Amino acid sequence: MRTTTKRHLAIAVATALAVGVAPAGGAVAVPPRQSSTTASDSFYVYDGSKPLSAFAPGTVLKTRTLQYHVVGLPSPVKAIQLLYRTTDAQGRPSANVTSVVRSPHGDGRKAVSYQSFYDSLNPADSPSRAIAGDVTLGGIIPNAESLFLVPLLSQGYDVVIPDTEGQNADFAAGPEYGTNTLDSIRAAGRSPETGLNADTRFGMMGYSGGAIATHWASVLAPSYAPEVNRRLVGFSEGGLLVAPAHNLRYVDGSSVWSGVIPMAVIGVARSYDIDLKRYMSSYGLEVYEKLEHGSIVNALGQYPGLTWKKMAKPEYADPNSVPEFVDAVNKLNLGSADTPTIPGFIAQGNGGVLEGTFSDLPGIGTGDGVMVAGDVRTLARQYCEDGNKSIKYTQYELLSHAGTAAPWAPLAIDYLNDRFAGKTPPSDCGRIPAGNSLAPEEPASGS
Repeated sequence: MRTTTKRHLAIAVATALAVGVAPAGGAVAVPPRQSSTTASDSFYVYDGSKPLSAFAPGTVLKTRTLQYHVVGLPSPVKAIQLLYRTTDAQGRPSANVTSVVRSPHGDGRKAVSYQSFYDSLNPADSPSRAIAGDVTLGGIIPNAESLFLVPLLSQGYDVVIPDTEGQNADFAAGPEYGTNTLDSIRAAGRSPETGLNADTRFGMMGYSGGAIATHWASVLAPSYAPEVNRRLVGFSEGGLLVAPAHNLRYVDGSSVWSGVIPMAVIGVARSYDIDLKRYMSSYGLEVYEKLEHGSIVNALGQYPGLTWKKMAKPEYADPNSVPEFVDAVNKLNLGSADTPTIPGFIAQGNGGVLEGTFSDLPGIGTGDGVMVAGDVRTLARQYCEDGNKSIKYTQYELLSHAGTAAPWAPLAIDYLNDRFAGKTPPSDCGRIPAGNSLAPEEPASGS
């Protein structure tokens, strides 16, 4: 990739991520509005006569072609959107939407599945709705991320952009992110309009929330979608969520990222149909209700010093005293999931103090402000020990979550370029420092 392109991409990704990291108060200039692509859009609704369970995962249910919009303005670029059958966090059939953008230089033989970091509890903020012309405050992030497509499309990659959180916006539900991503790839190859087919090779790329989807897709692919796994050349990701219970303790009381605590509680409750409101204090319920349909833009920097203890009733001051919570976070712990069989590049920052997270708890340590570096190191080491030696791990000691995105973005594309070219994957196995235990959470005594 040319140096100027790398520089522009680095600036673009850092700017887009900063939209979410910046505290509230005028950080986003575009006002929220709704358009015809809101929840009333019939394209998002499966209305066929057969039950969804009658279709195989990845089956295309609807197709439409529209102009790719950026901040509500149509561009000359066309996007093909697909409603497809997939599987939710509880293994139930569901319908989801993905968007395919064809490269003017592509031939359908190579594509990148780009997973957005739109991080929202509102389906209106999804990438597909931004692409279709919707402009919401939370949707500013996928609008800004459209800049990332330029270097991929210019290099001949068709780009597939799934709504990783599904149509209920199941924030942080890693397994659902993974199935949505894999079935998006399946659907893209089954639609004649996309120019892709069952032989198209794919790379996967995502940062932060997009890394959750990218990583869970790589983990689930061998068992859930083995025919997709055979076509995956590798994954590039940064700022990865590994053990959510650790992350909640890490950001507890922080100045910027503490708003993730109620977002995660809501996302977990929604994904697994559990009632966590009954454990909340009156203040916790107030915050819960404010963020129930909010995005990362509504949460970050707006609840400085927020802790789990402030949100919970006194008898549930320890989150592990809530059995449903323990069960849910253990399902989301990547340390207990399978090992991917494809090469991977993982980048992680460790300068979280730059984003107001000073925590350094025993067994958790430091991170980039929201993601725990020790967890990511252990996961990478675990893969090496399990036989996948094609793991590249880079830790940026002086960069935060937003800061790490800038060097990661161009390196992520270069990494995938090399995998498509058939070059031997680099390995950092044997050189990755030790990290944290990723053992499942245990219920608090007496719970």
